[in-house]
Amino acid sequence: MAEFTPTPDDRFTFGLWTVGWQARDPFGDATRAPLDPVESVHRLAELGAYGVTFHDDDLLAVEPDKDTAVAAFRKALDETGMQVPMATTNLFTHPIFKDGAFTSNDRDVRRYALRKVLRNLDLAASLGARTYVCWGGREGAESDAAKDVRAALGRYKEALDLLCSYVLDRGYDLRFALEPKPNEPRGDILLPTIGHALAFIGELEHPEMVGLNPEVGHEQMAGLNFVHGIAQALWHGKLFHIDLNGQHGPKYDQDLIFGHGDVKSAFFLVDLLEHGGYDGPRHFDYKPLRTEDAADVWASAAANMRTYLILREKAKQFRADPEVQDALRASRVDELAQPTLAPGESLADLWNDEFDPEAAAARGYHFTRLNQLALEHLLGVRG
Repeated sequence: MAEFTPTPDDRFTFGLWTVGWQARDPFGDATRAPLDPVESVHRLAELGAYGVTFHDDDLLAVEPDKDTAVAAFRKALDETGMQVPMATTNLFTHPIFKDGAFTSNDRDVRRYALRKVLRNLDLAASLGARTYVCWGGREGAESDAAKDVRAALGRYKEALDLLCSYVLDRGYDLRFALEPKPNEPRGDILLPTIGHALAFIGELEHPEMVGLNPEVGHEQMAGLNFVHGIAQALWHGKLFHIDLNGQHGPKYDQDLIFGHGDVKSAFFLVDLLEHGGYDGPRHFDYKPLRTEDAADVWASAAANMRTYLILREKAKQFRADPEVQDALRASRVDELAQPTLAPGESLADLWNDEFDPEAAAARGYHFTRLNQLALEHLLGVRG
């Protein structure tokens, strides 16, 4: 259907590492050949995507010479009109990062990691990126004896402070987004959840330059409600970027196609993103199934975008349904937006309330009806 055909106006983006994943895992070798980033740019543009994102190492998938690879990538961007809204640095694949990058116990490794990021910040800025994601996949430990977490957080802060200062000194229009994850590949990763990352940001020298890049699967791996986490990030003004994918509960990081995990959570997430004030890219950080061939990679990329558009339409119908609007009022959802003390009221007014706790306790909130209406819209029997 035409309404589910993506266009660049939808601002859908993909990491080169997503469609380019060769499907190598801890138990098996690759099932697909390396994919040229230039082909990825062209194919994603043909599918209606808005942009691509990259790690520094992603650009070298088939061309080991960096200058040649970057020149070919720039040419593909110019030819397609694709944008680079976000970039990041691979601080997890090479064995040198086995004990972390910014928080490695080895000072020489920490210094090397900073140089690697600084070089890529220059490239990211030259390609027009506005957000720089920091995923600390190796920043952690398997033993509580092996890492002084207090000192590690100090080194983490030191790194972010230095990077922010570098961006300011260079005049780059870049801000940083931390990507929380509880575990994998480390036994325990620092800044494991949205809440941990928000608290950490408050201790930085330039907290206004640092926000979040939450990922669906990462919060759900921790058994948390991703929609609630995104709502809090929005409340703090810290949702700088978002990674969309699918996940089946608190297990290993599955990186499924968006909506191919907890579809009900995906429905409410899309509703929140569309109506909650988020104006950034809808970025898909997923992996095409290991069972799929090269052609299926593009089918999976298209599936992410189509699923989002379907859920966006469902959310729109849900909000426009008069019965849903009535149910929302019956559940007093709108009343929560009212200040508990109205403008001009004082504690004296609070003390003077005439209130019957027993009568109030007997009132139902009718959430079952509201939840059922959401489910029926999601299942397509209303609208």
